[in-house]
Amino acid sequence: MIRIFVSLTALLAATPAFAQSAAATGDTGAADDTIVVTASRSGDAVPANLIGSSVTVLDSQALESRQTRILSDILRDVPGVAVNRTGAVGGLTQIRIRGSEGNHVLVFIDGIKASDPYYGEYDFGNLIADENARVEVLRGQQSSLYGSDAIGGVITYTTLSGREAPGITARAEGGSFGTFSTAGRVAGTVGDDLDYAVSGTYLTTDGYATAPAGSRDLGSDNLGTSAKLNWSPAPNLKITAVARYSYTKADLNDQGIDASSPRVLGYPVQTVIDTPGSDYRNKALYGLVRAELNLFDDALTTALSGQITDANRDAYDASGYSYGDRGRRYRGSFENTVRFGSERVRNRFTFAVDAEREESRNIDPSGFAFTGTNRIDTIGFVAQYDVTVDDRLALGASARIDDNDRFGDATTVRVNGSYLFDTGTRVHAAYGNGVKAPTMGELFGYSTGQYIGNPALSPERSRGWEAGVEQSLLDGGLRFGATYFRSRFFDQIQTVGTVANGQFISTSINNDVVARQRGVEAYANARIGDWRVDASYTYLKAPQVVAALVAPAPAGGGFQAAVPVETQAVRRPRSIASFNLSYAPEATPFTATLTVRYNGRQRDYAFNSRFQRLLVDLRAFTLVNLNATYDISRTLQLFGRVENLFDRDYQEVFTFATPGRAAYGGVRVRL
Repeated sequence: MIRIFVSLTALLAATPAFAQSAAATGDTGAADDTIVVTASRSGDAVPANLIGSSVTVLDSQALESRQTRILSDILRDVPGVAVNRTGAVGGLTQIRIRGSEGNHVLVFIDGIKASDPYYGEYDFGNLIADENARVEVLRGQQSSLYGSDAIGGVITYTTLSGREAPGITARAEGGSFGTFSTAGRVAGTVGDDLDYAVSGTYLTTDGYATAPAGSRDLGSDNLGTSAKLNWSPAPNLKITAVARYSYTKADLNDQGIDASSPRVLGYPVQTVIDTPGSDYRNKALYGLVRAELNLFDDALTTALSGQITDANRDAYDASGYSYGDRGRRYRGSFENTVRFGSERVRNRFTFAVDAEREESRNIDPSGFAFTGTNRIDTIGFVAQYDVTVDDRLALGASARIDDNDRFGDATTVRVNGSYLFDTGTRVHAAYGNGVKAPTMGELFGYSTGQYIGNPALSPERSRGWEAGVEQSLLDGGLRFGATYFRSRFFDQIQTVGTVANGQFISTSINNDVVARQRGVEAYANARIGDWRVDASYTYLKAPQVVAALVAPAPAGGGFQAAVPVETQAVRRPRSIASFNLSYAPEATPFTATLTVRYNGRQRDYAFNSRFQRLLVDLRAFTLVNLNATYDISRTLQLFGRVENLFDRDYQEVFTFATPGRAAYGGVRVRL
């Protein structure tokens, strides 16, 4: 049996400022009352209809009405986003935006850059949803604001402050697969100058079998806690402090070839196999302190922030400790914003500096790997200018220079614009480029000995543009729009391998293939009486050239060379769609939400005994969830949901089995 060590990859950026404003009420579109903080380094809350880039806001109401427990589930409702979970809850979960790779998406959690410094990518399998939170998904190349990793876009997940969502809430639920989850939150204000929020979420499950021919249920324990404090010792000074801790312990299965292996072109291929005693444990601690000073009636804002991410992962097998890794990131940012102009014409100029050190090392009980500390230092300089005229015309430009001590300078730019007509029609467009630095693992290798690092790698690069139109009708009660986008990727990092002394050895190189991707994102939102409708659709054409086997296995098991094949990039369906219908009458204590998610046909990789690549097709599937709540009183609520209502059998990663129909129910208390 051969263990396949699944590598992750990185997300880098500066800290989004903590703009303390009311929670947005938008969803997949850009409603007039939706505000966004990710699209600007100024820290200002910018109306979504004054942003040239495509952005989606999932507010706390959307998370609650869809009874979101695993945050990645609701990201399936965002245009341009593809989600793949490897196995059961707690398994590696990757997010791809507009056909980019999973490590091309920058992730912030409560303002802190959340990617694991060792793997260079955020694993959404470790993020369970808090009470009272919101999500922003900013699509397109955003490296001019946030540096490396923001090629596909930026995702920010924020727990609301005590001023935004005061009160005490507690929730407990149980259901299928031996699942129990609970969450609690205490938040409020002390006088006029202090607000606080403390929350915690825990989910444990016995899981289900992920090996197609196996019987071992993969369970997991998942914990997330956070504390946020905002203090204003003076009217023009605000200090924010955030601390967050997450823990995941999840069972794992290996892959290998046995009697249960499926055959592709006559080859038996690697499949998931029950592996008793195998699991991993991930612990991550995040911290941030930020001070913001406003002068001259908010005409000048200066902010300083510091943050730390400390992530540890350890893996075990039946014989005991197997391997581990440690990653740590220190990051400091300076942001200075000048605002000037008139009531009609408002200008904003921001200058920012980001300084970052990333450290990582292997933990290898076998003594094979280098276990010393590797370091990468980066400093970035950002300039951003925005102007709005009559709250209709918005234009913006940003540029960034990153000085990396291993790769030299990287310069990125972005321009965007938006215009709102009297008819409620809005047009918007953007152009930008992005970079993605190699990860620690790609540079220095892993402890398994099956992957050798390549310190000569260069950063990946991308550039692209988008143009879209939106229409608002019925005083904003109906809103719909579509965006066309195109991107090109250069110097992409790919894994290549060979078999040496009977063992598969791989490394990474920069290829010389230019990948071109294009597509259309569309959405529609309606708020009519007691009904709320949110729908989205994405079409993506993402051709990719890979070396793969295309002919049947030779008789007698002889060697066959791989050949270049152009195909849709793996784990990126051409079509993805989502539909949410919520009924919440004010006159009755009952609410209900129907969620339908469609994942189109997609391709994935399979590997034979020589670890040669083959291409396989995964069928399209549609999943239906049904949620309901009933308010017993002002403080007590009963809720329940059914997931995969029609018990659909499907795969989103090759050979990994997925759960069937599941039902959950519980109680929520609000004080």
